[in-house]
Amino acid sequence: MPDLIHNLEAVQQRIAMAAHVAGRDARSIALLAVSKTFPAEDVRAAHVAGQCAFGENYVQEAITKIEALADLRGTLEWHFIGPLQSNKTRPVAEQFDWVHSVDRLKIAQRLSEQRPDNLPALNVCLQVNISGETSKSGLSVAEAVEVAREIAALPKLKLRGLMAIPEPVGSIDEQRVPHRRLRELFERLRDEGLQLDTLSMGMSNDLEAAVLEGATIVRVGTAIFGARDYSN
Repeated sequence: MPDLIHNLEAVQQRIAMAAHVAGRDARSIALLAVSKTFPAEDVRAAHVAGQCAFGENYVQEAITKIEALADLRGTLEWHFIGPLQSNKTRPVAEQFDWVHSVDRLKIAQRLSEQRPDNLPALNVCLQVNISGETSKSGLSVAEAVEVAREIAALPKLKLRGLMAIPEPVGSIDEQRVPHRRLRELFERLRDEGLQLDTLSMGMSNDLEAAVLEGATIVRVGTAIFGARDYSN
């Protein structure tokens, strides 16, 4: 799949250029390839091209894909990044390495209870509704501080940081504003003693702004795999 390989290289170049402008080491920014709606064959091709971390939004689709790629277990890193209902936490707790979209304490408690003892702690990020959109999941900045403390104390979870999906805006300067707010919240939580190291922010259209504001994981789908077909 030459297009996919070219796209991966192009995204890595975008990250490297943004990191250079920010005075950061590009190696401090991980690329999460968002493979939702794309088949397991595309994930396999991306893996052959050197990509190891993949993000999924839909539980059943993701589990089917993980099972189809069972021969690559141990070399793929699976991140759940979509809204998570409480009745679907078990397969996520059992099959994933990361969950970026923890938006309430109940979800974190269920993931903690359902994480198998033989697996390492599940890496989690707290999702913050940084733009205050009524249509978006996530905690408010005010709620996030207390919930972060409670989640950090749960067994079999490791609170790594924060995630956000800011409201789309036009210019890079406008894009930087919500990413900056998330970084400031991240720094506040670190100042209060939480051992956080991850800012999951930035997608295909705003990854440069996210990198300039300190993103450590950018979640990129369309720029790698192409336009999505949601007809199914």
